[in-house]
Amino acid sequence: MGVLKKFEQRLEGLVNGTFAKVFKSEVQPVEIAGALQRECDNNATIWNRDRTVVPNDFIVELSTPDFERLSPYSGQLGDELAGMVRDYAKQQRYTFMGPIKVHLEKADDLDTGLYRVRSRTLASSTSQAPERAPAGPAPAAPRGQGGYGYPPAAAPPMPSTPPPGGRPGGAPMGARPPAGPGPGGRTRHWIEINGTRHQISRPTLVLGRSTDADVRIDDPGVSRRHCEIRTGTPSTIQDLGSTNGIVVDGQHTTRATLRDGSRIVVGSTTIIYRQAEG
Repeated sequence: MGVLKKFEQRLEGLVNGTFAKVFKSEVQPVEIAGALQRECDNNATIWNRDRTVVPNDFIVELSTPDFERLSPYSGQLGDELAGMVRDYAKQQRYTFMGPIKVHLEKADDLDTGLYRVRSRTLASSTSQAPERAPAGPAPAAPRGQGGYGYPPAAAPPMPSTPPPGGRPGGAPMGARPPAGPGPGGRTRHWIEINGTRHQISRPTLVLGRSTDADVRIDDPGVSRRHCEIRTGTPSTIQDLGSTNGIVVDGQHTTRATLRDGSRIVVGSTTIIYRQAEG
């Protein structure tokens, strides 16, 4: 029996009790469970041959009506969802850097029936770090009022320091770092979109839906000229007046500093920014 089916059956046993009102919501818990599974798959990071790390800290953003219906049961529902993620990870042979947590939050920009899932990897002080992981746990980002908040000072979702051997520890599944050192030992910059690497060989790189963009992203949520990456010390990203804006390391912004492993979301597309000394 699949993990989602087991999760659904566990909730069905509680329909006449705690979760009786939950199932009147436009957003069903099993939908959220499926989204959490996809979030794990999309952000799985291969540390070595025997270990693939996935996020362990999740935020589920809901519309105001859905949040009001679900929030009274957020504690128990969060525990059930965390248990489902744990079961799914066991099935897929994923591992975590710390305890699994699932939080619900209200998002004023979402309509009833819509939801949004964000995640990050938070290291526990008692967890065993994967091979080649940076020393010490990453500090947790403080929760701001009314939002989850991933300020730029917080650690990015994936480690940024390339381990010995040249492969970045946070490379996503299927991604490969550029081959060979850069000219003159200078810093190399590139982005990864769905496992495809795009080298940044100029000071600026425009991303958008237009064929005139340096990197074209076929996504209806992306504007024709959506944003621009500028390489330097430090590298930055600038929104170019797009309709839907940009999210960098979980933070809605118009401009942000980039570091190796920064996650950029435009529309429904996730971009990983990379840099390495070469």
